[in-house]
Amino acid sequence: MSIFERYLTIWVGLCIIIGVALGHFIPGVFQLLGSAEYANVNIPMAVLIWLMIIPMLVRIDFASLRHVTNYWRGIGVTLFINWAVKPFSMALLGWLFIGYLFRPLLPEAQIESYIAGLIILAAAPCTAMVFVWSNLTRGEPHFTLSQVALNDAIMIVAFAPVVALLLGLSAITVPWATLVLSVALYIIVPVIAAQILRRYLLSQDGMEAINKALAFLQPLSIVALLVTLVMLFGFQGEQIIAQPLVIALLAVPILIQVYFNSGLAYLLNRASGEQHCVAGPSALIGASNFFELAVAAAISLFGFNSGAALATVVGVLVEVPVMLSVVWIVNRSKGWYERGAAVQTTTGFKSPAE
Repeated sequence: MSIFERYLTIWVGLCIIIGVALGHFIPGVFQLLGSAEYANVNIPMAVLIWLMIIPMLVRIDFASLRHVTNYWRGIGVTLFINWAVKPFSMALLGWLFIGYLFRPLLPEAQIESYIAGLIILAAAPCTAMVFVWSNLTRGEPHFTLSQVALNDAIMIVAFAPVVALLLGLSAITVPWATLVLSVALYIIVPVIAAQILRRYLLSQDGMEAINKALAFLQPLSIVALLVTLVMLFGFQGEQIIAQPLVIALLAVPILIQVYFNSGLAYLLNRASGEQHCVAGPSALIGASNFFELAVAAAISLFGFNSGAALATVVGVLVEVPVMLSVVWIVNRSKGWYERGAAVQTTTGFKSPAE
């Protein structure tokens, strides 16, 4: 286990504190970084994500993608969670917590808008960051890439109808520029770059060259993740200090939704007999959110200063630290997972206790 993984809680806590502090004391720097965007996609953040995921994508041999159907259980579970459970569970949690339990503590005029933002956040499954979570759980990279690509294809046709159904709107404005640019920047560009690098390294010294390159790139990937965390909290440092109660209350249903959906996906994978290296990324993909698309959709529908926009931003703030905690749970529970009867039957694995 690396130093980063061993002291994960400490690093995350420090990055949150540093990000909020920097965002408060030097907001101009973060405003400048935040303004460097196109179609609501932040370019500096995209570069950091490239640094995070390209090392993981270098490991992928595209010829092996033909075997991804071996993971049909994990694919089925993830699709079920992403499209049949997550948006609807968030709608229920939003109504329960924001519309009922926390209602007296929140601005009455923004209640419906807050709930709408939570629904929009849950309706778009994550893309780029799941490569990071998958790598930290030692997940099957071919499954992760295939699952992300499949989710992106479904999102193009399902995002608008699901949001429209849950919000009660006859039609919604899908920020197509954000969706297309995000898929291009977070999937297509890094995949192409990683495969060019992989082929070059293989031509030099085979797998030994790849292993040497990864030894250099892996620490860079971790640094990029920590810098991303600082930037996310730095962008919203002023909001956190100005509206701490509202942000804390909005975070409650988001946190419950992440743990509920990741836990359900993990248990369903175990019950179906899927391998742990697939169940981990399946649970993480099932729980995480495509926050760039969510923020852009909320702004286009309700306005920049709306409760919906703020709710999606809270999702951004929660995303990294809470998903890292899910990674920790998945890794620590591997022994328990592999003692499952269905897992042992399908994989032939027998735990030492057996």
